[in-house]
Amino acid sequence: MYEEHPVFESPHEDAVLWRYMDFTKFVSLLDAQSLFFSRADRLGDPFEGSYSKANIALRPALYQGTILQFAWETLAPFYQAMRQFTLINCWHEANHESAAMWRLYSRDNDGIAIRTTFNALTQSFTCNDTIFIGKVNYIDYSTTFISEQNMFYPYLHKRQSFEHEREVRAITQNMPAGGVSLDMPQETNATGSYYAVDPSLLIEEVIVAPYADSWFLELVQAVATRYGLKAPVVRSGLSESPIWS
Repeated sequence: MYEEHPVFESPHEDAVLWRYMDFTKFVSLLDAQSLFFSRADRLGDPFEGSYSKANIALRPALYQGTILQFAWETLAPFYQAMRQFTLINCWHEANHESAAMWRLYSRDNDGIAIRTTFNALTQSFTCNDTIFIGKVNYIDYSTTFISEQNMFYPYLHKRQSFEHEREVRAITQNMPAGGVSLDMPQETNATGSYYAVDPSLLIEEVIVAPYADSWFLELVQAVATRYGLKAPVVRSGLSESPIWS
């Protein structure tokens, strides 16, 4: 279930969120009634969970010769190992569709976008695991210090080159019973885990890719009906033709 957390900056409860995906992932969401959370080390960004150059520069002044100043070398492998137990589900915050997001995370002819709101997302979780949700901050990793007061902070920051994603993240940590060991196998959580949601609470609208054929729109509508989804299934507004007169 969702819980607030002081480290996470929540969007407004009516903030519009989008998740772009292919058709098979959409069917999987409806069939499993779950959202997939990827391991942080499988998201494709080597900087996930890392700190900045500013952290290295400022630590001597911050910790002034305490044990913490010298502990970071031994802590670094631990923080790297934690990436496989930090699980993330990503959303795009915007009031409208994004052509860039279609291209990056789906396909123009047979993709799906789910539209929801921050409030609906928080209310949709039915799992017993604790889920935190907040905005990603985009920073210059050369000059900006990332707080070291909580282990979630590095997962709520990304490089400025990703700013177009306007990402809101749902995050949980699936820690092994015996704690984190640096020599444990890297496949402990496979590529991620599923967390239960109520699709009827989560999904407010399903948008079919801009250049999808009519048969694909009808297929998505049929699948939604089969799974009892009441949310409307519509074609992307980006498919509209320009007006010349």
